[in-house]
Amino acid sequence: MLFKYHAIDQDGHEREGTIEAPSQEIAISALQRRSLIISAIESADKKSVFEMNLAFFDRVSNKEIVILSRQIATLFEAQVSALRVFRLIASEVENKSLASILTTVGDDLQGGSPISKALSRHPKVFSTFYVNMVRAGEESGKLSETFNYLADYLDRSYELVSKAENALIYPAFVIAVFFGVMALMLTLVIPKISAVLLDSGQEVPMYTKIVIGFSNFLVQYGIFILIALIASGFYVWRLGKTESGKLFLDGFKLGVPYLGDLYKKLYLSRIADNFATMLLSGVSVVEAIEITSSVVGNAAYAEVLKDVGASVKGGSSISDSFGKHAEIPGIMVAMTRVGEETGELGKILTTLAKFYNREVTNAVDTLVSLIEPAMIVLLGLGVGVLLAAVLLPIYNMAGSF
Repeated sequence: MLFKYHAIDQDGHEREGTIEAPSQEIAISALQRRSLIISAIESADKKSVFEMNLAFFDRVSNKEIVILSRQIATLFEAQVSALRVFRLIASEVENKSLASILTTVGDDLQGGSPISKALSRHPKVFSTFYVNMVRAGEESGKLSETFNYLADYLDRSYELVSKAENALIYPAFVIAVFFGVMALMLTLVIPKISAVLLDSGQEVPMYTKIVIGFSNFLVQYGIFILIALIASGFYVWRLGKTESGKLFLDGFKLGVPYLGDLYKKLYLSRIADNFATMLLSGVSVVEAIEITSSVVGNAAYAEVLKDVGASVKGGSSISDSFGKHAEIPGIMVAMTRVGEETGELGKILTTLAKFYNREVTNAVDTLVSLIEPAMIVLLGLGVGVLLAAVLLPIYNMAGSF
């Protein structure tokens, strides 16, 4: 890679130029050996707008990381060197963004960086959890096992989250269609029919007057309602970007009836799975708790885990620290205590993770089985009531002639 730099030499003169190096860190080291004080350095390899747009759409998916981890583990088991592993996989993957990242990782390894440090330079692809797992594998000399653990964990996590998300797509689609159909009928169809009814001079039933009034309201003020909804959505999005806002929204999410229980089980499964995977890979308890808090995906549970981590640092047991928080159920506290007493905490947490995985799966299946018929009935009733409100007066009007 080519880097452009600005620096100051020993005589205080400004220097600028370019240097070829596998990575920015190696470029900086090379310049410092020339007794230069670097003020700025950046890549000189410019990408076109077209290439940047392709890179935007060519993102690295969770599935690709799972496959990558499996490939790395297999190659390490075959006693292939780390540098050759990343060079080989980089030349084979179809995703250009991932290939570029793996090439950079290979360059960093060639420059003397450990694998974990090379991966940590790409946080959008390799999470803090992933990097720390690899670091633990390096320290214990069990990299192939670590990458297998990672692939198994990511596979479980991807399957669980995708199942929950996919289960909610159909209800969300039905609800969107329902409101779309109702809005079109109230703003396009009802005004024309209501004009005919009012011009006839016939007495209109109360429920028809309500429908016509609501239709007139949407026609006159619908654009303002749409603007208000968009503004509210933007406000919630911006609120979610702040620490306090994210904590409020995540706490609200957990308080929603039924869905809140589903989310709690999902996060508890993630906590137990993350924690177990790291403990079995040799990561220390405190570090495992801290890393889990950063990747759990919910600000409320992240705060709980941070407090648990602080208590454990102060000498408390994990189970006692868990027991101080209502967000952690009694069964998790009790099983954690058993794991601490028997020295099998990693295995106990693995059992807990499997239990909550089943709970999430059952909850999702139940939710889908209830929502599907309820949405169909609601859609039918809504459209039926709307049609009855305008068609019955027309039928009465036709019968009077």
